[in-house]
Amino acid sequence: MTSLHTTPVRRRRLGVAAAAAGLFATLLMAGPAAATPDPGDATASRTELSASQEAEATAAIASGEVPGVDEIVHSSNITHLANVPKDALQGLNTDLAFQGKYAFAGNYDGFRIFDISNPKAPRTVAQVLCPGSQNDISVSGNLLFLSTDSSRSDNSCTSTTQPATEKSSWEGMKVFDISDKRNPKYVAAVETSCGSHTHTLVPERNNVYVYVSSYSPSETFPDCQPPHDGISVIKVPRKAPEEARIVNFPVLFPDGGNPGGPTNPGVSKTTGCHDITVLPSKDLAAGACMGDGLLFSIKDPENPKIIDRVQDNVNFAFWHSATFNQRADKVVFTDELGGGGAATCNEEIGPKRGADGIYDIVGKGDHRKLVFRSYFKIDRPQADTEVCVAHNGSIIPVKGRDLMVQAWYQGGVSVWDFTDSSHPKEIGFFERGPVTTDQVTTAGPWSAYYYNGYIYSNDIAKGFDVLKIDDRRTDPAKRVRTDELNVQTQPDYFDR
Repeated sequence: MTSLHTTPVRRRRLGVAAAAAGLFATLLMAGPAAATPDPGDATASRTELSASQEAEATAAIASGEVPGVDEIVHSSNITHLANVPKDALQGLNTDLAFQGKYAFAGNYDGFRIFDISNPKAPRTVAQVLCPGSQNDISVSGNLLFLSTDSSRSDNSCTSTTQPATEKSSWEGMKVFDISDKRNPKYVAAVETSCGSHTHTLVPERNNVYVYVSSYSPSETFPDCQPPHDGISVIKVPRKAPEEARIVNFPVLFPDGGNPGGPTNPGVSKTTGCHDITVLPSKDLAAGACMGDGLLFSIKDPENPKIIDRVQDNVNFAFWHSATFNQRADKVVFTDELGGGGAATCNEEIGPKRGADGIYDIVGKGDHRKLVFRSYFKIDRPQADTEVCVAHNGSIIPVKGRDLMVQAWYQGGVSVWDFTDSSHPKEIGFFERGPVTTDQVTTAGPWSAYYYNGYIYSNDIAKGFDVLKIDDRRTDPAKRVRTDELNVQTQPDYFDR
């Protein structure tokens, strides 16, 4: 049974709560023209629970602290407008990008294009079969970019899995021409060291620079050798994308980065970056790099320059992603505690571990520093069967406020306010109950982004969701429009 309602009985905080339309689909087989993912980005996982853990999950549902299996709950200011289930592509749903009336949704099996001109009834325009985890996706003009971070037999969309220990294996960036949204064409591929877990675009008039984040080298991987202490920079000419090539591999960690355990127990050793967000209007970038958080200048996009670097060896396990506020005087970093494969939104873990870290940017120019202010974590306890982790989100463009929408896997979608960076608070939410009560299962929203008046979420298991928030704090954002949105390439919403 699925219902839409609020659940005020669930408003108990972590640390004191018990743990507990018709579719027009075209399946396209595109023609040709590992680094090890973190667990939650690899495959859907199911871990058996003990009888006592299963009983606790069942009791949490019965008490109202946790929604029932697949039950939908949300705050009174959120409306669930639409859900489009998976279709031809049955892999894990991943990231989202937007352009005009279209949404582009990544999936481990390829990508899907939706017409969202009517947000209440999204229509499938195309589905492209091109396996290769995790298919992180972005768009710029007539080009679509897709990350491959699993070792494949070749760079085609008909490739098969192949061990990274084999020199002939391939992983990296793929480029598609999307001038015809119903018939995307695969036009280029660039192999990158350790693959491409995620990527970030720095668009210019004639070229698109692509920052490729990857990690986890091994002496046994011919194309992913340690040390792997930087990022690949690819230059893609817009008029000749087939000429795309690597132009630099800047070293970001000349000292090797965070050593991880045993020096810093429970912290990931830095062997590259997981995700980078750029704010081109301010020539800034923020890097979430496993054991380190970075602030750097991209005035010269081929040669990014580190401004500051921070670590949190007490509460952060894996620096996963970064988001600037509009004024570029704050950065929100997320911690993917448990690698996206564990239940971390419960009393045992508490409110600081697996949270967002809010940092103020103080000072000027190359003397700017990242200064920690506070943590934010959803205070809605999740069952021990629910993989819950801080994941991908975006700012909601409202002048004078710092608002963000964020995905938390089975913790759902959270809308929160960090205008006061020392006292963040949630102002809205949407979530589904556990997928099961007998297994720990990877599911829930991978990405949740605000685009032209609506929140779009790509649920790993349940499909593409459209939400609407009606709240005096977020309503001014409904008047803000942008023609294109790749969240890792943050726009300046008000300087237009």
